[in-house]
Amino acid sequence: MKAIVSVIGMDKPGIVATVSQILADHKVNITDISQSYAQEFFTMIMVVDFERTDSTIKQVNEDLKKAGEEIGVFISIQHEDIFRAMHRI
Repeated sequence: MKAIVSVIGMDKPGIVATVSQILADHKVNITDISQSYAQEFFTMIMVVDFERTDSTIKQVNEDLKKAGEEIGVFISIQHEDIFRAMHRI
């Protein structure tokens, strides 16, 4: 299963490290990553693969949301199919 992780917030050190560490802790593989900056604003999109994990998307989401609150950014994760359906024209 693949999922999309989105991160939005004010730029600061440690955002990528924090998100990557949570995914690694759950054995979720990052297969693609894109990040951009607009002045002090930070956005990141990751495509992740759940093939080698026993964790559910719900468990990973809970840890990502908690970390996002701690570092002051918004983090969400969506199953690839839901992401595609929401962004279909």
